[in-house]
Amino acid sequence: MEKQVEQLVEMGATHAQARAALRKYKDVMQAAERIFEGQFDDATEDDDVQMASAEPVAQMKRHRMNTPDEGDDEDIPIDDEDDEEEFLDYDSDYENMQMDFTKTAADVDPYSGIFFSKDRREEVIEVEEDPESTVIDGVQVKIMTQGEWMKGCPEGGEQSFLFALYSQLTEGKCRCPNDCGTSISRSKGDFFGIFPDFPAYVEHLRKIVRRTCPECQKEYCYACGESISTDKVHRPSAATDDDPLFHCSNMQGVILGVGISMLEQMFVDQINETPHNKESKPRSSKRRKPNPPGKDLDDDDDIYYTPVGGKRAKGGTGYAGDQKEDNSGQVEAQAIQQAKDEKIGGLLTAIRVYLPSLRRPGGGQTSDYLVHPTALAHLRRRFNHVCSVLLRNDSLADMSERSVLYFELLEWLETISNHEALASMMAMPIMAVASVKASTPKKGSKSHIRERTIVYEGSSSPRELLEGIVIQAQAALKGLEGMKLVEDGPKELTEEEKRMTINPKGKAKETGPVVSEENQALISFCRRILSTTTAIDRSLRDTKGDEFVDRLHASLPKILTSSSQAVYVDAGATEESAKKAYMEWATNVRFEYCDLTLPATDKDDPDNPVPHYKFYFNQDARNLANMDIPKRSLAIAKELAILTANLPVAWDSSIFLRVDETRVDVIKALITGPEGTPYYNGCFLFDIFLVQRYNEAPPSVKYMTTGGGKFRFNPNLYADGKVCLSLLGTWSGPGWVSGKSTLLQVLISIQSMILCDEPYLNEPGWASSAGTPQSQAYSANVRRMVVKTAMLGNLKNPPEPFGDIIRTHFRLKARSISAQLDQWLTMDDGKPTTSDGGGYGGSERAAGGSSNGFKGDCDELKAMVKDL
Repeated sequence: MEKQVEQLVEMGATHAQARAALRKYKDVMQAAERIFEGQFDDATEDDDVQMASAEPVAQMKRHRMNTPDEGDDEDIPIDDEDDEEEFLDYDSDYENMQMDFTKTAADVDPYSGIFFSKDRREEVIEVEEDPESTVIDGVQVKIMTQGEWMKGCPEGGEQSFLFALYSQLTEGKCRCPNDCGTSISRSKGDFFGIFPDFPAYVEHLRKIVRRTCPECQKEYCYACGESISTDKVHRPSAATDDDPLFHCSNMQGVILGVGISMLEQMFVDQINETPHNKESKPRSSKRRKPNPPGKDLDDDDDIYYTPVGGKRAKGGTGYAGDQKEDNSGQVEAQAIQQAKDEKIGGLLTAIRVYLPSLRRPGGGQTSDYLVHPTALAHLRRRFNHVCSVLLRNDSLADMSERSVLYFELLEWLETISNHEALASMMAMPIMAVASVKASTPKKGSKSHIRERTIVYEGSSSPRELLEGIVIQAQAALKGLEGMKLVEDGPKELTEEEKRMTINPKGKAKETGPVVSEENQALISFCRRILSTTTAIDRSLRDTKGDEFVDRLHASLPKILTSSSQAVYVDAGATEESAKKAYMEWATNVRFEYCDLTLPATDKDDPDNPVPHYKFYFNQDARNLANMDIPKRSLAIAKELAILTANLPVAWDSSIFLRVDETRVDVIKALITGPEGTPYYNGCFLFDIFLVQRYNEAPPSVKYMTTGGGKFRFNPNLYADGKVCLSLLGTWSGPGWVSGKSTLLQVLISIQSMILCDEPYLNEPGWASSAGTPQSQAYSANVRRMVVKTAMLGNLKNPPEPFGDIIRTHFRLKARSISAQLDQWLTMDDGKPTTSDGGGYGGSERAAGGSSNGFKGDCDELKAMVKDL
């Protein structure tokens, strides 16, 4: 215990505090954390500290980032609760848990209730001092202040370690460890100077870290104050060289802290380097509400204080397509982006050298085995900010084209996961800024210090964010699997076959499919993503256990298949609970693989039994069954990656897609009608085929919800299933842009531009008739057709494979739909339903009974919805 006491004393604790903390907390780091939080400020040598059970942690805590000046303690809110539970959230696996020891290890999840919650909320007072600078080697260098060093860290324990390291390396003297009595005064510029680039900073450290005592002429480390010993006990896997920058964990902590700070600042600066931002918008304009009215942050470098959230803008171009697209600056923009990525990637590579790694080429260094407590803090607060932005990219194609950056990001994730001291970070929720509020200065406080109250909230962990990219990578590989080379073992050739392969010019003829360079690049990138994910999960199993990883996987987003078991979703008792349940359900099921095949018939070629498909373009699909088109495969792969992550889902309107498991060019889509339109809550089915020349040419799309070819729901949706859309080449106006337009644009265009609030206006020549009696009559007729066909008809006979989707859609929205039908009844004009939507000369026919039958359809639908 004495050795542990001395360790705590070296960190700044008194002997009384150290002994008291170690009696209650057996782990040194845990004890240190509680000491620096002030739990043992009153401890004396005679105290008999009693063990106390941990109390539940408060939902939101308030603590300081910076240690105040003496005499100010009375103004600081102190949380007197025991924070054991908070510590368990991140670092402890076994303490403070009640287990049923009658069960076997396989029956017990020792991590139950720990680690996964994203509901944590922390309130922190952060400070900012006036900038400082110094002259180093004749160059004016900015100094990282204590506030900047600790900014963005909501964890109390991590704050204490950050404060301790900063204080140790900026204050007091570094004494010679050989007891000769000499010492060297430290200054802030020694370790916390912000040089123009990271290599310059590293070179500066290399010059100053190894010191020779002027009195005893012995070498010692300026960072930790320990002697440089040539008589080392080397582990079998340890490095044999003696690099001064790897001598101690203090060096590791400061290099990572300053380096990752440079990385994050460069990353944020590049994001903000847009023409409009450069010339007119101030930096502070990027902050989002909600922020309290009248808040004035008055800062220039708030890289943490941008609350997360907000809706992603729709990606459609409308049914008229892009009117004019200027591609003149595209090449230049790509070159600029590549230069930025190379700069960020190069800095990532340079800093990664100093990450703790026992797999370092040449063997592990001292700091690899003795990881500084601040290493995790630097990674979680600064690197996670960069990591989360990059991993939220919803375009696999964009990531693949920026591979110089993303390959390095994957290297970082794998390196972090491979070290047992850091691996758990992969599953820790990222604490993101939710709100920022300027604190009222204390009376008599120093004017050069400004304070902010920052509220942090838990968000997705790096592993969870990575899963979104994994889903895209798996979808892309599925689209490219026709391009995979057969990996059979070497086959022994017959003598005749050997003779046939001899080329007169001495060259063997190549056989088998050839993967294009672009396809191979995407395949390699996708496989790298999957291999990194596998490595992370393997490390988490080694460090946290199988049960932990199994629960992690259960919480991750996933793409379902037809074999996946449907899960019942409860709507709850309120409209709010129903909306929340609907969003979670729709997000989970919006994209699925399913079996859309039918067995070959007797009329088919027995030597080539190509299956049939349950959709309109069956013959087109069968004609391309054995064709190998590399360019098309690449386009489909990129398309699938986009669709898995970007299909819009909302209470108001959603798009669901089903893709055949074996033929990813065979697709069915279901779009629910948007709110505020005569299509609201109807279910509209489309069959889609990605044609032979896709995506040089648009996909083929057929509208299937026509009541057996009877009803025309819109001037752009014919009763025979034709979809009039310029993107598809079936409507006048700018159309499909080869290599750039996407199926997602087509789907969103149908959702937003065809299923619109006043469909009468979609007919040429009627665009100026908004609000007219003719337009109102047209919408009333559409509502009657929607209830009869797209709602009641689909609920009675759900089209395959959307049966469960349609039933759940109506069940979760039962209350809303019943109220909608009552409103539509009051809006109905009592006219008979016409098959063509009205105004097209189609014959009128009553929908049923002596009236138009609308009330009967509504009553029947409400009864069915109620039964659900």
